Amino acid sequence: MKSENRKMLVSTLAQMGEMAKMASYELAASSADDRNSCLSNMADTLVKESAYIETENKKDVADARKKGLSKAMVDRLMLDSGRIREMADTLRAMAKLDDPLGKTLSSCIRPNGLRIDKVSVPIGVIGIVYEARPNVTVDAAALCLKAGNAVLLRGGSEAINTNIALAHCINRACTASGLPHGTVQLLPWTDRQAVEILLGLDQYIDLIIPRGGESLIRTVVELSRIPVIKHYKGVCHAYIDSECDLGMAERIVVNAKCQRPGVCNAIEKILIHKAIARRAVPRLAKALEGEGVEIRGDSSFRKLHPKCKPASESDWSEEYLDLIIAAKIVPDLASAIEHINRYGSHHSETIVTGVAENAEQFLNKVDSAAVYWNASTRFTDGGQFGMGAEIGISTDKLHARGPMGLTELTTYKYRIYGSGQCRE
Repeated sequence: MKSENRKMLVSTLAQMGEMAKMASYELAASSADDRNSCLSNMADTLVKESAYIETENKKDVADARKKGLSKAMVDRLMLDSGRIREMADTLRAMAKLDDPLGKTLSSCIRPNGLRIDKVSVPIGVIGIVYEARPNVTVDAAALCLKAGNAVLLRGGSEAINTNIALAHCINRACTASGLPHGTVQLLPWTDRQAVEILLGLDQYIDLIIPRGGESLIRTVVELSRIPVIKHYKGVCHAYIDSECDLGMAERIVVNAKCQRPGVCNAIEKILIHKAIARRAVPRLAKALEGEGVEIRGDSSFRKLHPKCKPASESDWSEEYLDLIIAAKIVPDLASAIEHINRYGSHHSETIVTGVAENAEQFLNKVDSAAVYWNASTRFTDGGQFGMGAEIGISTDKLHARGPMGLTELTTYKYRIYGSGQCRE
């Protein structure tokens, strides 16, 4: 029975992949007006079908509670009329963003008269594998569509009924807007075999983007025959330099750790220059512990704050996603940079300093997607970067890095204009 099920999945997913590939060719030639009109239709359809979506969502929420999922997970899963309207508002806002396609990135005329233009185009077909939150279904579909890509979506089993309802609304809008069949497709199975098969469809899919926990992302990377853009975790740092405004340092550290501790751009480590440690450690410890943060310190930190727990070697590379932080005293800026590059996840780091030269050294030498001077790492976000929306944050270097907005869902081609030139 299992082999028959696998054969069915292989056959059906191949058909879906081929349909997406054919749709991608039409989408690449579609107009911005057509794609924006589809986003507006999607927004209207979500609002009109709000009761239907809520009914299906209640099934998922009830199942989640039966399975004993945490209150936080249930909250992320739940949709009501207000959240559906917010999703619709996001779609309408996205429709107003600049079209990322057809932009001339560079142009030159060669001595032989050939004009060579480098122009932004869609990637093609994007596969997105994600967990729990049903709003990702709408966000991912809309971002890919706005950038002219066809998309195959595989959401988590916790939201299967909600995702099917949302995909139904999205496809109605695509059809009403005249976009090709296969523009947005949702895998309607919770069977993990479906993910494995999807990740092997390199003849149809151009890029995979996983969104979820580290275990999901590592599984996708291990199984995929298709290029993957990802970040495994966010081990982000704040470095407090020898010459800085301690009031500013306190505000930045508390915001970066405590505003939302369960997200990837929250800091997990503090590094403090030894010259300022006697003043900084008591102040930062008091502020963090006042917010309920557990501090784990190295031996030098604990001499100044004995009641904190000792940090182990594993703490320096661990992503807590909780009100826990590890702290270390470093001898100088160079040591802080070395520590971050060794133990960090190349996500987001900040330096708090009043010395421009030190800031520039930090910004130049720290190998992370986003590096800050006197600001919280919590700004590493597509909306905060002015992208309007994002499909995720990449710690890769090819081809996108940091928050991935519409531009990061495009690639480019060369268009060459001649008048009969032949190469000798």
